[in-house]
Amino acid sequence: MDHLHRENIRRVTRRQLFGSAGMGIGSAALATLLARETAAADMPGQAGLPGLPHFPPKAKRVVMLWQGGGPSHVDLFDPKPALIERGGQDVPESVRGSTRLSTMSSGYAKWPIVPPLKPFAKYGQCGIEMSTMLPRIGSLADDLCLVRSMNTEAVNHAPGVTFFQTGSQVPGRPSMGAWMSYGLGCETEDLPAFVVMTSSDKGKTCGQLFFDYYWGSGFLPSRYQGVKFRNTGDPVPYLANPAGVSREARRALLDDLAAMNAAHLADYGDPEIDTRIAQYEMAYRMQASVPDLVDFSDEPQHVLDRYGPDVRTKGSYAFNCLVARRLLERGTRFVQLMHAGWDQHSNLFTQLEEQCRDTDAPSAALIQDLKDRGMLDDTLVTWGGEFGRTPFGQGDPDSPKGRDHFGRAYSFLLAGGGAKAGHVHGSTDDYAWNITADPVHIHDMQATIMHLVGIDHTKLTFRYQGRQFRLTDVHGHVVKGIIET
Repeated sequence: MDHLHRENIRRVTRRQLFGSAGMGIGSAALATLLARETAAADMPGQAGLPGLPHFPPKAKRVVMLWQGGGPSHVDLFDPKPALIERGGQDVPESVRGSTRLSTMSSGYAKWPIVPPLKPFAKYGQCGIEMSTMLPRIGSLADDLCLVRSMNTEAVNHAPGVTFFQTGSQVPGRPSMGAWMSYGLGCETEDLPAFVVMTSSDKGKTCGQLFFDYYWGSGFLPSRYQGVKFRNTGDPVPYLANPAGVSREARRALLDDLAAMNAAHLADYGDPEIDTRIAQYEMAYRMQASVPDLVDFSDEPQHVLDRYGPDVRTKGSYAFNCLVARRLLERGTRFVQLMHAGWDQHSNLFTQLEEQCRDTDAPSAALIQDLKDRGMLDDTLVTWGGEFGRTPFGQGDPDSPKGRDHFGRAYSFLLAGGGAKAGHVHGSTDDYAWNITADPVHIHDMQATIMHLVGIDHTKLTFRYQGRQFRLTDVHGHVVKGIIET
């Protein structure tokens, strides 16, 4: 039986026992409040499930640098001299096979190869080859694990993002951050366990939306969903007290609400009531913690310079990367940055380089910042999107302007948190089309990320509508080849 279901039964049973003994709802409410106060005194932050982590974790926290739209592995991470030599020629049918493509290109009669836009270079002592459009990330090659053999069945954005974040292409299941918050809890009482921030390329060229279910809690109690920080104004709405209401008055009001909600919780055992209590308390604490979080006045100038000129622009990718580091060092367990702009169907030759310029320095700065603070060893950083891009050009076959979605093979980056440093995992053929060694499916990457934070992905489950669900559904294997031994 699931932990929350057992807890609900325990609460209702206890209430009925107290009621039959003449103690009534008031005693049950008091017992609930006392239990919460005792738990808070015994441990900082939110407690996770009993028995978790399942084994000693390599990573205590995760930051996901999500590059929405599909960064082109062909141009950025998977060098193929054959594509340069055969530019303009069709990708052979023997290579294409029955690969599933989007409806935008599946009916093409020609498949003209578009070579990588810029040269590749070897970076670090490990000699990992990456595009010269990502020099700052490349400079950290000895800290990176580059997976060149990712694959997914998804061919469109929303199903692809949903698949990676929740384990299903259909919305409705808990996101990875929600599963981790549910299983492991949080190390701080002043900030959420799971925070999300979004940004977009400056020209707003990518029309893809970021839906709330990408960081939702699905059928888990809603207290585990990601807390989204806004791009403008206050990061979280309604944190400030109304005019004429002091902090002391707010505290008294919350205490009265907590007592009423606790009585209601003891009566019904509904986990959403527990969520309501937790959210009121978190909002009160965030009144003090959030303003300090986004105040960069204590950051040295050389650190700000690392993140680039946009670091003080609220809602920019650079700003969000620095906030992510400050969240992680204050105890937030899972930070999910979602940046749009990689969907280059018709503007590949102009937009890809601009997108790299805007995200390269902030991504590298975050990794370097964590390293300088001694946090990279136990912080897992991931960088990637829902799929890659086609080796062939999209549009007029005589003058293609972009690349379409491509999930059969693409690349993904990891750093820190137990990922094998200075390592390349997996390979593709001469066309960056078919995986030739060590494939890593979406479910495999999910299982591996969970493993690095000390979770056996097959054992963290939740019973819903008559079956046990988990992030990886009934699939997934830990990829031992990308884990530091």
